[in-house]
Amino acid sequence: MSLKKLSLLFLILFTTTKLFAADNTVNQYNFFVGNFDFSDDKQSALLVGFQHQNENLNRDTFLGNISPITGGFITENSAAYIYTGFEWNIDLGALKFTPSFAPGLYHKGDGKDLGHVLEFKSEVQFSYVFSKNSSIGISYNHVSNASIGDKNPGANSYMFNFIKNF
Repeated sequence: MSLKKLSLLFLILFTTTKLFAADNTVNQYNFFVGNFDFSDDKQSALLVGFQHQNENLNRDTFLGNISPITGGFITENSAAYIYTGFEWNIDLGALKFTPSFAPGLYHKGDGKDLGHVLEFKSEVQFSYVFSKNSSIGISYNHVSNASIGDKNPGANSYMFNFIKNF
């Protein structure tokens, strides 16, 4: 799958989420930059990404507040990953702990071969809420195909996040 096709799919997913939302929707946008696969010296690369969360679609459960997410990232080696999944929002006062899980589609570009187009992202994020509509944070994720491919090297990444509610 080419990078153009992945970009188009991400654009369609994001646009349709916005089109079907109500006018009073509170949207959370997470812009992040970090290091893709920092634990592999040969494949480590800069990454930039974006994630959207519609807070009107959240649900309070015995595990905490759960809401859907959609996002993606691209690395300096043209590897790209688009995903949709869910996250838990656990408020700890001025701090927020946010674990998430999201299956998605991976395109290796000139970057690391993760073994399959279907990959799963598990992530934890800690953020500091410094105003009603803005937070900064740090996150760590692991992308893996859960051994459904011929190989499963996985990739560990860390990111710095700027989160804005609109």
